[in-house]
Amino acid sequence: MSDAPARACALQRAGELLWAAWQRGNALDDLPADCRPADADEGFQIQARLAAHSSHPLFGWKIAATSEAGQRHIGVGGPLAGRLLRERVVASGSTLSLAGNRMAVAEPEFAFLMARDLPPRSRPYEVREVTEAVATLHPALEVPNSRFIDFARAGEARLLADNACAHELVLAGAAPDAWRGQDLAAHGVLLERQRHAARLACSGSGRAVLGDPRHALAWLANHLQQHGLHLRAGEVVSTGACVAPISLEPGDTVRADFGALGSVVVRLSA
Repeated sequence: MSDAPARACALQRAGELLWAAWQRGNALDDLPADCRPADADEGFQIQARLAAHSSHPLFGWKIAATSEAGQRHIGVGGPLAGRLLRERVVASGSTLSLAGNRMAVAEPEFAFLMARDLPPRSRPYEVREVTEAVATLHPALEVPNSRFIDFARAGEARLLADNACAHELVLAGAAPDAWRGQDLAAHGVLLERQRHAARLACSGSGRAVLGDPRHALAWLANHLQQHGLHLRAGEVVSTGACVAPISLEPGDTVRADFGALGSVVVRLSA
């Protein structure tokens, strides 16, 4: 067996181990030494093998660590791309279990549904072009998780293999189409957590998402092309936390208010 097929088998095994941990709610100290990703590219290859176990077509993409708070939370220096799986997306108002979730945080995000493909090409896509390819904007809440016990020290390559900490996404209905004329960087978002009789509220804006959620969307479009992939019509892209992550416990209710763009709610159980 040549080196390349042997390495492909090792990356496949890593994807299988991470998928199994995700389904069982287990946590790994690390991957076995022979199938750890050597770099970010191998991490992304493992991610593809993990996601291939889903029985549904790809729902879309998430961008992790588009804010400084998000980068600090998982110990990386820049954004990471991960795959959204259809079976892990629920509608606003749903109840999610926190069983096995070691991160136990919620992050409000601007999510975009693509109207058309952004086919591969040699020059980068501009923000205007990517925005014009969007069908609708949706308020969203991500409830991330990692398959690594010490995810803050896992590093970029392992976190990419771990699907950029993708876990569950709560998606609201489409915002009014007037969002296209709004300054999303300056658009405020209020995140509220109700825990028994106590209410915690914090705020942020689209500026936390690489300066503007549309900039994050363009980053992803161009990043995927570097890996021989591209955004497709019908895919949803969740662009990253616009408010610092808020901690969760069973029994909490979390609401993200995007003002004129709508709101999204999730309840947490044990």
